[in-house]
Amino acid sequence: MTAAAEERDDKRDDKRDDKRDDKRADKLADNELMLQASDLQVRFGGVLAVNQVSFDVRRGEVFTLIGPNGAGKTTVFNLISRIYTPTAGSISFEGLPLASVAPHRVAALGIARTFQNIELFEHATVLQNLLIGRHIHHPRRLWAELLFLPAVREAECQTRRKVEEVIEFLDLQKYRDTMVAGLPYGVRKVVELARALATDPKLLLLDEPSSGLNVEETSDMAFWIQDIQADLGITVLMVEHDMSLVSRVSDRVLAMNQGEVLALGTPAEVQAHPGVIEAYLGTADDATSLRRARA
Repeated sequence: MTAAAEERDDKRDDKRDDKRDDKRADKLADNELMLQASDLQVRFGGVLAVNQVSFDVRRGEVFTLIGPNGAGKTTVFNLISRIYTPTAGSISFEGLPLASVAPHRVAALGIARTFQNIELFEHATVLQNLLIGRHIHHPRRLWAELLFLPAVREAECQTRRKVEEVIEFLDLQKYRDTMVAGLPYGVRKVVELARALATDPKLLLLDEPSSGLNVEETSDMAFWIQDIQADLGITVLMVEHDMSLVSRVSDRVLAMNQGEVLALGTPAEVQAHPGVIEAYLGTADDATSLRRARA
């Protein structure tokens, strides 16, 4: 890690330590539920991808879904995003049933999302990608846009101010006018996070935010997630495989396997659960069978 990176990390730690304890105490005292999922079930033909999954996400926490590949984690994300509709069960956001919300209206409710495979406009600049993320906050009228009325000018100024705040928050100043196609993969992941923040969300869905990142970039991502929670007060729901990142940033963890819930609790409690260990490492019988096959 470079000296500049170490200095930046020290400054972040100092800033966070001054306020983390008070904010965490306030958060734990307020158990208001933001998202509730009840008995979710999803079938794709004869495949039961999600079965009887229930959980809730409290306002202000970082809640993480873990599990082996194919456990149903991203399917749950797609249910919240309204990409899929549950076969059975329900999801509510701040008391509103999401089944009654059209997919293109989800972002306006205050739910933003990043994707495991980056979904950015590659032939647009970083600034332009973030400006696109703000469009939900400014309903347009064609005649007003054509005349560029004062209200339109003010809305444009507000949009630019918000986007510049996000760029500064995530240290993207030097990439502001760079085309996304020319950016390193790790920077693109931060730009996608920035575009989600530009929507001014209440709930941020992060789908494997450390996927494809090196150790230093993953450490930076952990800092961003902690800052988003502590400084911006945004609730985070995350899917992640990197257990060091999960342990570092998560308040609670839900472990899934084959579409069902295995365990729910703190990172330490879930990692020590026998069912979780078996899902990741297999059983003694599995290990014996593997040795026999190799012999």
